[in-house]
Amino acid sequence: MRIDTIETSRVAVPLEKPFKTALRTVTVAESVFVKVTCDDGTIGWGEAPPTHVITGDSLASIENVINYILKPVLIGKSLHGKEEIFHLLDSLIVGNSSAKAAIDMALHDCFAQMCGLPLYQLLGGYRNTLETDFTVSVNTPDEMAGDARRYVKDGFTALKVKVGKDDIKTDVRRIMAIRNAVGPGILIRLDANQGWKPKDAVRAIREMEDKGLDIELIEQPVKAHDIAGLKYVTDNVVTPIMADESVFSPIDARKVLETHSADLINIKLMKSGGIYHALTISKLAESYGVNCMIGSMIETKLGITAAAHLAASQKNITRFDFDAPLMLAKDVLDGGIIYQSNKIYLPEGTGLGINSVLINDNETVTG
Repeated sequence: MRIDTIETSRVAVPLEKPFKTALRTVTVAESVFVKVTCDDGTIGWGEAPPTHVITGDSLASIENVINYILKPVLIGKSLHGKEEIFHLLDSLIVGNSSAKAAIDMALHDCFAQMCGLPLYQLLGGYRNTLETDFTVSVNTPDEMAGDARRYVKDGFTALKVKVGKDDIKTDVRRIMAIRNAVGPGILIRLDANQGWKPKDAVRAIREMEDKGLDIELIEQPVKAHDIAGLKYVTDNVVTPIMADESVFSPIDARKVLETHSADLINIKLMKSGGIYHALTISKLAESYGVNCMIGSMIETKLGITAAAHLAASQKNITRFDFDAPLMLAKDVLDGGIIYQSNKIYLPEGTGLGINSVLINDNETVTG
């Protein structure tokens, strides 16, 4: 089985409500879809959303890297030479992790179809059901409390709350309002998206601990490059700290793990360059006794399906942030993962289990 063609298409899907973090506001989910076709007719799918403020990738850069750097070398390669393919994917260009991730997803889709298995079974097959959290965008305390109450009413038992956009006191008020709105028993995870300074983070987290707000974890409280600051926060609070933007590669993960700078690691395919390196990060973290979350950008169900297959395959991946497709005005996929409130079920078809993709309102591509 050899790679015959690689094609890209742009997709844009409006969000039901603007998604706001300390780094950006998103109203439309834009992505590059990748279709890999093999010489026997097998089709694999991948997705790359541009996230300028995190990965540095744009729609144009993703398309250019795929079409002019990766595609010419990968065409004709045999899927039986998996290690060669992923070595090439990694070494042909520095960075550009989103473009690499889209190709990586599509190739893994093809590999699993070649083996006649759902991808999560090929990767490890630990479970076939997941529970996602739902994200509360950063807004006024009252609006965030209202959103949180609605998500809990919809069946979500874990909330990922965005903070870090304003001053520390406002962030504490936001969390107090949310905890009062949802009551005990609901998991609250905070994501500061690099919005705090180390000492301010410690002060805020300790205040929340003293107030009994029962926060499950704090994600990326400080700047991505500030590993010393991340460690300072981890060492000076009781609440578990999760590294996100600080960890793109296995090398990044090793630095965080060796220095005990975080209690948990959030893996995203757009940061790691796909499933191949994400799996390495998970295994490395497991060797240090550190659990992982699989997170996502604002992307469609295509990319989230690939991430969910990885998440379902590994015991060490214990938390799941796959709510992005639920924020979109429409679903562009026939097949893939199945949502029932906060539950996600993995498809039993081969590969990613994708039947067709809606590229735009007039073009549906069968896969």
